[in-house]
Amino acid sequence: MTRISVVIPAHDEARIIGPMLERIIAGDPDGAIELVVVANGCTDDTARVAASVDPRVTVVEVTEPSKIAALNAGDRHARTLPRAYVDADVSIDADAILALADVLAGGDALAAAPRFRVDTSGSGWLVRQHYRIWELSAYRTTGHIGSGVYAVSAAGRARWAEFPEVIADDRFVQQRFALDERRTLPDHSFSVRAPRTFAAQLRRTIRIDAGNRQLPATMQVVAVEPASSRFGQLLRRVAARPSLWPALAVYAYGYAAPRVASRWQLGLGRTIAWNRDETVRA
Repeated sequence: MTRISVVIPAHDEARIIGPMLERIIAGDPDGAIELVVVANGCTDDTARVAASVDPRVTVVEVTEPSKIAALNAGDRHARTLPRAYVDADVSIDADAILALADVLAGGDALAAAPRFRVDTSGSGWLVRQHYRIWELSAYRTTGHIGSGVYAVSAAGRARWAEFPEVIADDRFVQQRFALDERRTLPDHSFSVRAPRTFAAQLRRTIRIDAGNRQLPATMQVVAVEPASSRFGQLLRRVAARPSLWPALAVYAYGYAAPRVASRWQLGLGRTIAWNRDETVRA
């Protein structure tokens, strides 16, 4: 069985970090998964809760509330490659993580992720309509890694040194690899809870867009298809399905308005920092 390290940045995640770790450990009786939890800038008991789950969990504490600082600290303490980087608020099992290890160790890819699912069961109507369209987007269906989970082989991790100070770490990593160097595992998935409210969804998209804009061309190893082209492809997919047209109107607003807002805020010199959606933790 291939060993793999998992780095988990965690900021004030005492309520959810325990069940997440327990789920992974229960599915890995042979101990092939090395777990490194990096409690960053916590004001709660995240570190204590994580350490109490099992002796095999390594807990690192950094004073700065920064995901990037946590990722770099986790890299310094993790001992194994391949390596996965997993957000504390995702739902993933050991089978998916071990499958990533096998694919990456076998040389089939340099970067990989399970299928990404969004759980909208606790979300309002507008959010659910948004994700009905999002499921059909090219971003969702072509070589996607990130959005909470991504893993790299030893050769893949050599593509960059430390994580740079960016908001969109997953986007930064995805752009290190061409499409044929990435794998999405069709038989394994992880899930992330969608925001409960459309306002929270808009705030999330503003942050994502600002993070993407923050990545300069010098950081982009792989050319990115223009957003207008991707949106045009999506429109063609939806055009033949009238039942989706109301959902498309919601998606179009949720796609365009945050991008205008992030461009306006960045143009005024305002900082849009890394943040998290508290509605998914309610």
